[in-house]
Amino acid sequence: MDQVLKSGLKETVRVDQDRLAALYAEMGDLGAEDVVCRAMEELAHRLSLCSRLYAAGELTELRKCARSLIAIGDQIGMHMLIRVAGHVTDAIDAGDGPAIAATLARLIRIGEQSLSAIWDLQDITI
Repeated sequence: MDQVLKSGLKETVRVDQDRLAALYAEMGDLGAEDVVCRAMEELAHRLSLCSRLYAAGELTELRKCARSLIAIGDQIGMHMLIRVAGHVTDAIDAGDGPAIAATLARLIRIGEQSLSAIWDLQDITI
């Protein structure tokens, strides 16, 4: 075995612009920007917290943290983040250690990409 194949783990993350447009229509520019900024900060914090909780073996708290990411993602239209956070909670509920590790790693990747996607939208008028 002389060759090792390294596969890329990049998935395309999209933000639901209709959801963001509805948020801006409902709350106005300043209110919606405040909500989006707070959601981004909370998302970054909770992604980091999920990693720490997993490392500490705190699966009950990890599940709560993943569930909170579902609520944050729903608020600002991050459908893939919602789906993957649900997979993490499903893996925890099943007691499947390898699946927890794999889905959590994917959640972190998707979360980081989702943050970048929202950041990139700041230059786009909704």
